Amino acid sequence: MTEQSAAQVRHERHDHILKIIIDNPAKKNAFIPEMMEQLAAALTLLDQDDALWAGVLCAEGEHFTAGLDMPKFFGPGATAKPLAEGQIDPFGLKNQCRKPIVTAVQGICFTIGIELALAGDIVVAADDSRFCQMESKRGIAPLGGAHFRYITRAGWGNAMYHLFLCDEFGAQEAYRIGLVQEVVPAGTQVERAMTLARTIVANAPLGIQVTKEAGRKYIEGGEQAAIAAVATVRDRVMGSADAAEGIMSFMQRRPAVFQGR
Repeated sequence: MTEQSAAQVRHERHDHILKIIIDNPAKKNAFIPEMMEQLAAALTLLDQDDALWAGVLCAEGEHFTAGLDMPKFFGPGATAKPLAEGQIDPFGLKNQCRKPIVTAVQGICFTIGIELALAGDIVVAADDSRFCQMESKRGIAPLGGAHFRYITRAGWGNAMYHLFLCDEFGAQEAYRIGLVQEVVPAGTQVERAMTLARTIVANAPLGIQVTKEAGRKYIEGGEQAAIAAVATVRDRVMGSADAAEGIMSFMQRRPAVFQGR
């Protein structure tokens, strides 16, 4: 097996959770075009399979990702292909996954690594994580969503501080500005992300999905769009079997068993 063919993004089913694994540790998990296609396919599976209620994105080895293998995406021999019609965009710039995604990062998490994490919902960082949005050092600019997701997560000043400086910073700074939600000892980040995902899927999946959808309405259209979405949210969840189960389980003083319908 060649070094390039060994590079992959693979996935595993864990009950209602899809664990998506970036697997190219020999190259610090740098992405080649085939890996980006595999990631899009895995996220599309998560989005479309009714039996999958949450995803965990993580990586093998010491590092989350050093970014793109640039020549394979932009060089004379580039093999990158456009996103297939209907597939979920790993950066969430076109089609976005409706299901919640928890991302676990460690070691180097540069450029697209940050953008992939911020395209999800919750980020758990190992305490050895190192972040850098360095595109402007290379004469380009972030193209995977950092230009606005830094702002929504960290606020204007923190966003521009790191986007302008193109500096490297650690997990505690990422936590301070809101790019990550938890910092854990290195080596425990994936299991912590899986624990959070298991907690999420114990809740009603329809309720979780419409909560994410309604939150995105606010990001995309502001407060009035979010208010307008309330009626749709109410209609989709209040008549569901899961809503009836939630009420019955409360009355019977037992854990709810949701079915996603």
